[in-house]
Amino acid sequence: MRTFDFSPLYRSTVGFDHLSNLLDTVSRTDATNNSYPPYNIELIDSDKYQITMAVAGFVEGELELQTEKQVLTVKGIKPGAESEQRKYLYQGIAARNFERRFQLADHVEVAGAKLENGLLFINLAREIPEALKPKQIPIGTAKGKLIDVGKRDAA
Repeated sequence: MRTFDFSPLYRSTVGFDHLSNLLDTVSRTDATNNSYPPYNIELIDSDKYQITMAVAGFVEGELELQTEKQVLTVKGIKPGAESEQRKYLYQGIAARNFERRFQLADHVEVAGAKLENGLLFINLAREIPEALKPKQIPIGTAKGKLIDVGKRDAA
C-alpha cells in the first residue's frame, strides 16, 4: 500500500479546499471495500447519467442516499448483519453494511432514485444555470456614429 503526504502541497495553496478534499478521499480508499457493492455508471444523454448499484438483499428502508458538497453518499445498513449467528457452508451473497461515495461534477444533481429487483437506480442530471450558459451576441450593422478608439484614449 502506498501512502502520500500532501501536507507540503496544502501549505502552498489557498482556495483549493475542494481539490485537497478530493486528494484526501482518493488516498483513503480501502482496497477491500472498494468493490462492494458493484455498480455501473451510464451516460444516458449529454446531460443525464445513471448509477446502477447491485444491492441484492437490501430493502428500501435499509438504503440511504445523501448529497453534501458535491459528494453523493450511498449507505446500506442491515440491522443485525454483523451479529447474525448463522452457520454457512458457503456464503456467496454479501449481506454486509456498506458506504459508497461518488464525487459529482459541478452542477450535477440527483434527479431521483428507485429500487427494483435488487438494483438501485440513481438518476443524475447536469443543470447549468442560465447565468453560466454561453450567450449568443448578435452582430449589427454600423449605421450609427463610429467612435475612433485612438482619439478617445488620447483625451
